[in-house]
Amino acid sequence: MEKIYISTERQVSLDGLLTIGKLENGLKTADFMCCEDVEMQTFSGTFKVEGKHDGNVYMTEKPKRRRNKAIFRDDNASLSQGHDKRWYFYFSLDEDQLEQLPEKLVHQASAIAQKVIRELIKGRGYRL
Repeated sequence: MEKIYISTERQVSLDGLLTIGKLENGLKTADFMCCEDVEMQTFSGTFKVEGKHDGNVYMTEKPKRRRNKAIFRDDNASLSQGHDKRWYFYFSLDEDQLEQLPEKLVHQASAIAQKVIRELIKGRGYRL
């Protein structure tokens, strides 16, 4: 039997067994066991999987998430500019600190706003 090499230059159809099931917690599983002699690089990723009513299964890898880099940070807050050129202010606080939320939110938002003003005065801009 001839060995099949898989690369980025070509697609290959493989014979094998596809086992589809459901775990006790309700999540679905799918395992494919190839019946041919194949050599390829190991991979893992996050995929969109579509299982059709006729038994066909289609998988497409999702692109990696592009995270925004924080330009200014404070204890519970950060300011970043997204890849979509929008500004994002993120604030988080534990549930047990609910009484302190208004005070901390105003304080940290003001602190970050002052940092932005200082950078504008210096003329750095930080993509502003």
